[in-house]
Amino acid sequence: MIVDTTLVIPRSSMTTIPAALAVETLMRDDRMPVKLNGEWTFLSQGEMVELRKRDDIDTAVTTAAETTTTTHGKTTTANAKTTVTTKAETTKGDGTTTTATTKTTKTTSSSPLPSFFDSSLASNFSTDSACPAFINAFLTNPTFKKCYPFSLLLQGSRSFFDAEKSLVSITQVLDATCAANATFCTTYLNSLAANLTEASNCGADYKLGNSIVVQAYDGMIGYQPLYAASCLTDPDTGAYCYANAITNLTTTANVYFYYLPLNSSLPTSGSEPSCNWCLKQTMAVFRSAAADRKKPIANTYLSAAQQVDTICGPAFVNDTLPAAITSGAAILLRQGLSLHWLAPTILLSAAVHFVL
Repeated sequence: MIVDTTLVIPRSSMTTIPAALAVETLMRDDRMPVKLNGEWTFLSQGEMVELRKRDDIDTAVTTAAETTTTTHGKTTTANAKTTVTTKAETTKGDGTTTTATTKTTKTTSSSPLPSFFDSSLASNFSTDSACPAFINAFLTNPTFKKCYPFSLLLQGSRSFFDAEKSLVSITQVLDATCAANATFCTTYLNSLAANLTEASNCGADYKLGNSIVVQAYDGMIGYQPLYAASCLTDPDTGAYCYANAITNLTTTANVYFYYLPLNSSLPTSGSEPSCNWCLKQTMAVFRSAAADRKKPIANTYLSAAQQVDTICGPAFVNDTLPAAITSGAAILLRQGLSLHWLAPTILLSAAVHFVL
């Protein structure tokens, strides 16, 4: 607002001022400059008071956690989306009001997948060992990354341990591991295990019991049963059985069973497992794998099944080992193939073998 101000200039005894200039009128701008939306706007004092009183900026923040839990073979998305809408009203000198609206949407992508042996690759190796180079080579191999074996994450991965603290993050991991071609990856990892124990690679360190090498070997040959078990989903909730087990802070004992194919027995004492569908089906997967007597699961299944039946009731799981399979059938099992359709062929081959 521009106001008229009358300024009276007194006559000076030493200066003669014409009568026409004895009184003058000056124009003074009392408005205050305010910068809104990057532009300077001049407002009167009254307008400034009204601007301060008015809630001129409305901010709406909406946060939605988008979590998609899918079954085997599909990718889980877990993104945090934040939308901020800002409205700014500007009052011009002519009394008109303009509104500027700004909408910003920020999407936070899922955290990176856990890495293998990210906390223990500095383990001591034998002198002049080629093992560290061999391990680094397969860890960076695109084929290995495509398989992304759950069995090798269970031991020696700090980032996997961190991922287990959240249902969303562990579901992401399981989605990635279950998206692999199990048949191809079983064959690939069995071959990789054989190469691992070669004298020119990690053979000497394996014989010395180097923890990294042993864990890598057990994870490779234990891939197939752990793939099948970790990809089981609860029919009632649709969530992965392993995800439910690892995030259940009340009953933690069900997690121990996933280490059976890695040549680890159940602890003799501790909390009792939940006698649910997931446990029953997981043990069924492991029993089937125990038909290959060369697998570590053949050494750990029987005592684990007996413990389960003691807690969950007789015959909750089968506490006997299946019949040992022939070498040819063992190869098929290592490749992740079902043996149900081969049963007549196996029996016939066995009969011919005994006859001969």
